Amino acid sequence: MWVEHRRVHVNQSQLLCRDGCGYYGNPAWQGYCSKCWRERKPKQPASRPRTNAGAENIVSQSGVERENKAKIMRGLFSSAKMAPKQGNGTAHAVDPKSGDADPPKASSTKLPADFTEFLKFLRKPSAQNFHQHCMTFLKMLEARRDITIQKQAEMVQDFYQSTASHFQNYSDKQRHQMMEHIEKLLMTRLYKCVFCPDCSDDEQKDLFLQKKIRSLQWVTACMLGVPGLEKKSETGDHMLSAMTAIIEMDARRAPQDKLSCICKCCQHVFAALAEANSEPANADDFLSGLILVVLKANPPRLHSNVQYVVRFGLPHNLMAGEAAYNFTNVCCAVTFIEKLDGPSLNLSEEQFQDYMQAGKSSSRQESVTTNCLTSVHKAWRNIEQLAELQGRQDRLTLGAQTMQKELDEWVQSVKEQVENVMSGS
Repeated sequence: MWVEHRRVHVNQSQLLCRDGCGYYGNPAWQGYCSKCWRERKPKQPASRPRTNAGAENIVSQSGVERENKAKIMRGLFSSAKMAPKQGNGTAHAVDPKSGDADPPKASSTKLPADFTEFLKFLRKPSAQNFHQHCMTFLKMLEARRDITIQKQAEMVQDFYQSTASHFQNYSDKQRHQMMEHIEKLLMTRLYKCVFCPDCSDDEQKDLFLQKKIRSLQWVTACMLGVPGLEKKSETGDHMLSAMTAIIEMDARRAPQDKLSCICKCCQHVFAALAEANSEPANADDFLSGLILVVLKANPPRLHSNVQYVVRFGLPHNLMAGEAAYNFTNVCCAVTFIEKLDGPSLNLSEEQFQDYMQAGKSSSRQESVTTNCLTSVHKAWRNIEQLAELQGRQDRLTLGAQTMQKELDEWVQSVKEQVENVMSGS
């Protein structure tokens, strides 16, 4: 039916930050990376013209809020600054009046390798101050349920930045490792409070996106320009694994764990494309394959999961590297699906609407068929149960008849014995 298919095309430069810093941008930050976005946000209120006293008052209140937030973050580290301890790699309290601590060299330290070791590390007496800082921040944020989710995200990001400054003498790999442990510690506990909160419209957008994806189940790999993925015998296992991975993302709590699911999904997409084409996949094919996976999997609470990672993920995980590239492509896939129309699939508007109507009819037909099959299944189960009850009834009737016969024979035997005794006397 299609002679030539227009692929989903994305220029790799469009994935990068609009400021040209070299990091990956994100639609949630209007195309900027997290660093540039945070740097631009404070400048926005000042750039607006002051039309009246009310506007000046709003700007003043905004400045006061930022100052109060900065005081809170400084207060978390006011009692004791944390620095690595010489020799064993643990942290010790430093008198804030003495200035910055002299951190050890990275070669003389041994940081927790995984999260389990990190939890053991927090139980050590030498790490109590650091542990107390984390717990103080958690309790403070949990107590402030009245603030918006955007402000909560800003406070968490400020805490990341303040905490990371105490590991400057470590290598980038060691510092990132420690920050990932801290992220998991914080967000595992805050998850229920900040994931898809009532104060946001995340739930409504989740329902809209899920409904939109459900209405697009008719979209094929051929329409997206990657017909090779329709060879299920070659690529089916990888595509199924990719769908499983992106669905599994909703069960994870820490942003880094959700990113791991996204990376696993993308790796399977690349593997499926490599098998289908017998050559490495390019960026356009990868994005098309990722869109197909999202459409077929229809992951639960996809919008909320993306926003959760954007708000509370570590900046270095979203700005550069494999995880940042994969996450940016997932965001592009979601944006493409939200705006998908006929020209996106090289279809006329009339053809697109016909497919949409056919998809709805197919969904209704599948629903009717499912209901019929369910009714037939229930009817067969009822028939089997009735047959089983009839058999039990027959066995009970036969047993009762046998018992009655034995009772009659016993009565007759007693009568004969009594008559024999009477006739003998």
